[in-house]
Amino acid sequence: MARRPAKSKLANTEMASAALTHIGASGEARMVDVSDKAATERLAVAQGRVVMAKATLDLIISGNAKKGDVLGTARIAGIMAAKRTSELIPLCHPLALSKVTVEIEPDAKLPGCVVRASVKVTGQTGVEMEALTAVSVACLTIYDMIKAVERGVRIEGIHLIEKLGGKSGHYRA
Repeated sequence: MARRPAKSKLANTEMASAALTHIGASGEARMVDVSDKAATERLAVAQGRVVMAKATLDLIISGNAKKGDVLGTARIAGIMAAKRTSELIPLCHPLALSKVTVEIEPDAKLPGCVVRASVKVTGQTGVEMEALTAVSVACLTIYDMIKAVERGVRIEGIHLIEKLGGKSGHYRA
């Protein structure tokens, strides 16, 4: 006998009644029309972690990784990724970003690195995807630069920490 899937916990929240903005009336994917929205200052902050062995983290901190400056390269990769998000995520609007920062902090307790990106724009749509993309690509770059030393590196916990601006207002995780 086939069992019916359990209802999602999301179904019991207000979010369940919100329409998916990238789905048209007939179910087709579409880019959201933001032309009637006011241009406002918007900010998004995202974070993720790259977890590794202590010896691998020590190699990164010492600057002796074979491929070079792991943290500097990952920082630049994250910034470049934020600027190209609309080329990577099909329905994202291309945005003229005002500011992108990518901070990478070694953390001996993980051990690993905590990656945080902050993206700012004055525009008609938010920059959550740009911040999440920056973190994702920075984490992937760290992995790429140390994979020869350690294959068991894990990328974890990529999520939106904060968003400001737009009609939905302030969100903080």
